[in-house]
Amino acid sequence: MRIISVNVNGIQAAVERGLLSWLQAQNADVICLQDTRSSAFELDDQAFQLDGYFLYACEAEVPDQGGVALYSRLQPKAVISGLGFETADRYGRYLQADFDKVSIASVLLPSGQNGDESLNHKFKFMDDFTHYLDKQRRKRREYIYCGSLYVAHQKMDVKNWRDCQQSPGFLAPERAWMDEVIGNMGYVDALREVSREGEQFSWWPDTEQAQMLNLGWRFDYQLLTPGLRRFVRGARLPRQPRFSQHAPLIVDYDWTLTV
Repeated sequence: MRIISVNVNGIQAAVERGLLSWLQAQNADVICLQDTRSSAFELDDQAFQLDGYFLYACEAEVPDQGGVALYSRLQPKAVISGLGFETADRYGRYLQADFDKVSIASVLLPSGQNGDESLNHKFKFMDDFTHYLDKQRRKRREYIYCGSLYVAHQKMDVKNWRDCQQSPGFLAPERAWMDEVIGNMGYVDALREVSREGEQFSWWPDTEQAQMLNLGWRFDYQLLTPGLRRFVRGARLPRQPRFSQHAPLIVDYDWTLTV
């Protein structure tokens, strides 16, 4: 099973840069998109369809903000939109597809990069999402959360980490939240199961210097329930081609997806 996750920063612009033709060639079973900035009605257009895939979308109440989507080769047994709390559902931040024994979700956290109000919104979402994750881990099925989390967990996940400690995305409370999810709660960071290399980034500031000096951050993850740990076979963050400020995260699992 191959799962691809990518924050597109607006699906229209990403498609214009060749996203769909690239995805069509990747042989993925499930593709999770974040920050589509499109309504479900708009995504029904033929321009956004992938041959051989079912497409599902969760839109934000506010136009041109947030939104997640999911392409699947298999038609899921069920598709669930939202998490039941305002910080997620108003902005279209969660979409889950249920298959036999495993659920795969596309998740978009607030970036927290637009001032104190934005950061407080992010912390509220983290708190609400923590309670949700705690409940889910008690269920008798596996979960894969494909998330654009806007948090670099460890020092190796951001270039020049000392200079970034006061920046949203690498603040102590944000990193402590990741410690809680991956450490105390037992969720698994798929990339780190197969690679401990540094400078594997998934997001770069939109400047020429950031690209040239690789001033990146790892903001994008596939988080797994512990039962899936031994099934991770490979993970990578290809820097090219790029369709937004984010790189795609491609993870291969020794798992056959069924319904």
